[in-house]
Amino acid sequence: MKKIYFLLFTLLIASASFGQELLVNGTFEGWDDTTTPSGWSKAEDVEQESAEVHSGDYSAKHTGGTNDIAQTITGITPGTSYTVSIWYKIDAASGDDTDARIWSKWSMDGVVDHNTDADVLQGVGDSGYLDTNGNQWTQYTTTVTAPTTANEFYFEVRTYSGAVVYWDDFSFYEQAVATPSVNITPEDGTEFPSGTTTVDLEYTTFNIDLSTSGNQVNFTVNDDETIVDATSPYTIIVADGETYNVTADLLENNVIVDTKTISFSVSNPTTTTQVANITELRSGSIGDEFVYELTGEAIISYVVTSSTRNQKYIQDADAGILIDDADGIITTAFSNGDGMTGIFGTLADYNGLLQFIPTQNVASASSTGNTVTPIVVSAAELITNGEAYESRLITVNNVTFSATGIFEAVTNYDLTDGTDVTLARTAFSDEDLIGANIPTSISSVTGLGGDFNGTYQIFPRYASDIAEALSINEFNVNTFSLYPNPTNTGSVTISSTNSEAMSVQVFDILGKQVKNETLTNNTLNVANLKSGVYIVKITQNNATTTKKLVIK
Repeated sequence: MKKIYFLLFTLLIASASFGQELLVNGTFEGWDDTTTPSGWSKAEDVEQESAEVHSGDYSAKHTGGTNDIAQTITGITPGTSYTVSIWYKIDAASGDDTDARIWSKWSMDGVVDHNTDADVLQGVGDSGYLDTNGNQWTQYTTTVTAPTTANEFYFEVRTYSGAVVYWDDFSFYEQAVATPSVNITPEDGTEFPSGTTTVDLEYTTFNIDLSTSGNQVNFTVNDDETIVDATSPYTIIVADGETYNVTADLLENNVIVDTKTISFSVSNPTTTTQVANITELRSGSIGDEFVYELTGEAIISYVVTSSTRNQKYIQDADAGILIDDADGIITTAFSNGDGMTGIFGTLADYNGLLQFIPTQNVASASSTGNTVTPIVVSAAELITNGEAYESRLITVNNVTFSATGIFEAVTNYDLTDGTDVTLARTAFSDEDLIGANIPTSISSVTGLGGDFNGTYQIFPRYASDIAEALSINEFNVNTFSLYPNPTNTGSVTISSTNSEAMSVQVFDILGKQVKNETLTNNTLNVANLKSGVYIVKITQNNATTTKKLVIK
């Protein structure tokens, strides 16, 4: 019982930030024998008592006479305050209150400090004696401060003739020392708007008197400007686009006792630039101060529902980008195939993947029901030219999965095409692809082009994105050539080892056919096509292949 009580007592002391208990065996739970409590240097006519206790199993009992229990407490810190606490019960035969008393003395290495009262606990009860208090267990507690010439405390309780006194649960511990501290504003991480020219540094101190010489606050700004004995507030001059690191040192007696550091910044002025397409957008600058308006229409190829970042993949005829809307700025509901026009936002980079962070809502879809046709690429093309396909719907054809079993969420899978190996990542964990069987045959994989720190990959969405290899009869690589590619001459040449006519179809990135011609002279006129990326489908002798064509 006593151990549980004093464990709780110790926890309460700790929670109140008191110091270490210095009294030995103040609980009287330890006894060398039935008349000698352990750790006490003086024990006159004292008995181990188990029937009358304040808590635990034992107390100490004095019966009549002038008898003492005493202990010298060492480890005292001069000038420090200590709390004394005891529990007692007096059965006084005479019924008065003159039967028990506490004695105490400060000393330095055993020599009594005569500059203080010998009995520093004088004044207990009436005339310095403990009150009988109706023969009830009573607590006495007080606070004493060690003089600068003391390192020991002599603690003694005494019983006089005519009384039976029970002692229990003594304690002597250092009081919590209020530590000087400082807080400063503005708060760490504050960003002030562009145009801010001054910022007030303010501090609040605790448990220290700044009117005392040697007690002060010093500010250091960006390690190159120190303000000694700063007033609060202290105004500093700031500029757009700059970051400021401020340290506040609190000094007591010219010694640093607490330090706080914050960092704040001032934004750059915001500029808004209109861009006609995603290609122009992707060439913009990263940073919150650069706002772009995408004036041309972009089509949503995929709305991500497996995260809370409100992400949407969008693309136009030339390029794609991922809208990352963690703050939920776009509140209008959009679906796959919807057109979006007039999107405002800034650019950010996430592990190599360019993202568009919206700054305004888009009121409604500019069109609906659009179909985005994936660009067919080889594993080698994705590996070497992946930036061109970032965040666009693509199909990697004629590849084999190295793994077997079922698709698991958020997992990388190798896609092999001969010696070329690229990655498919199951990034969308709530779609039906998760749990579907991994094919063992040559396949085509459709999904969004991705980039993770320079490693290009594809993010398939649905189980239907994994299919048999596309039925395209590809010629030997030496059979066809298409040049110049890229081109800005208005025409391209398609050469073949076969002299027969070729049927040529050209599709834009949205899958719309923009040309359908039969060539007999190997020259395809593309002068009427806008700059961008196109898919050229070539058919000759019932064999078909596709080529990518870039028009500048």
